[in-house]
Amino acid sequence: MSSLSTPGLAMKHGADDAPLVSPDEPAPVEVIAARADPFVFVCEHASNRVPRALGDLGLPPEAFERHIAWDPGAALLTRALARRFGGAAVLQAYSRLVIDCNRAPELPDAITPISEDTAIPGNGDLTSADRARRIDAVWTPFHAAIDAMMAGRRMAGRPTVFVTLHSFTPVYRGVARPWHVGLIEADDRRLAEPMLAALAADPARVVGDNQPYSAKDNVDYTIRRHGRDRDLPHVMIEVRNDLLRTPSDIEAWTRRLGDALAAGTRGLGIDFSEAAADG
Repeated sequence: MSSLSTPGLAMKHGADDAPLVSPDEPAPVEVIAARADPFVFVCEHASNRVPRALGDLGLPPEAFERHIAWDPGAALLTRALARRFGGAAVLQAYSRLVIDCNRAPELPDAITPISEDTAIPGNGDLTSADRARRIDAVWTPFHAAIDAMMAGRRMAGRPTVFVTLHSFTPVYRGVARPWHVGLIEADDRRLAEPMLAALAADPARVVGDNQPYSAKDNVDYTIRRHGRDRDLPHVMIEVRNDLLRTPSDIEAWTRRLGDALAAGTRGLGIDFSEAAADG
C-alpha cells in the first residue's frame, strides 16, 4: 500500500519557489462530500506517501508500513463509516513523517526527527524555511479544508458531530497495550460517555477512556480546534491496528463503532436517518 519515491534519496531542501508537492502528485487532502448529516469524519494519518521532493527521508521501504509513518487501517475505517452514515470525510494524503496534521505545527514533534525509537534522517537539522515549506504544502491545506467545510455547515445551520479516526500499535516501546479501542475527548464528554458505555457492553472488549492517549499527550489538536473550539460534540477514536488487518475486520469495527456513534448521537438529541445515507 505504500507509495514511496525513489529509494536511497533523503532530500530535505529544495528551491524556495519549487512546490513540495508536484502538480502530478496527489493533493494533500481528500474530501468526501456529505450525503447526509450530522457526521464529519477526519483521518489525519491516512497515508504513508511521501512527496518525491523529500525522497524516502532516509528510511528503508519497510519503515513506511509501520505505525511511525501512518495509522494502518484508519483510512479504510474512515471511508467505511462515511459510507454507512453518508457523512462527510476529510483525509490527509501524506505521511505523518512529512508533518503530523494532528499537532500544532510549531511543536517539535510536528516534524519529528525520532519516531518511537526510529531516527528519521530526512527530518533532522531542518531550517525554518524547510519547516515552513512542509506546513504550507501539507498541514495548512488539510486544516483549511476542514475549516471551510465546518464554516459552510454552520452557515447552512447543519448539525455536526465531529469524529477523528486513528489506529494504534499493540506494543509501544516494549510495553503491550491491552485495549481494543479507546476514546479521547477534549474537555467535552457529551459524546464519549455514551459511546464508552455502548462499546463496553461486550465484556470481552477492553475499552480505553482517554487511553492509550489523552489530551495530555498533545494528541487532541484536531478535535480541539475543529470540535471543542466550535462547541461541537466530538470524539477521537483509536482502534488497535492488529484488529484492522482484513476487510472483515474493517466491517466489524465499522458496525461496532457505527452503532456506538448512532446511540451516542441520538442520546444527545441529534436525530438522523441512516436510510438517508443510502440515497
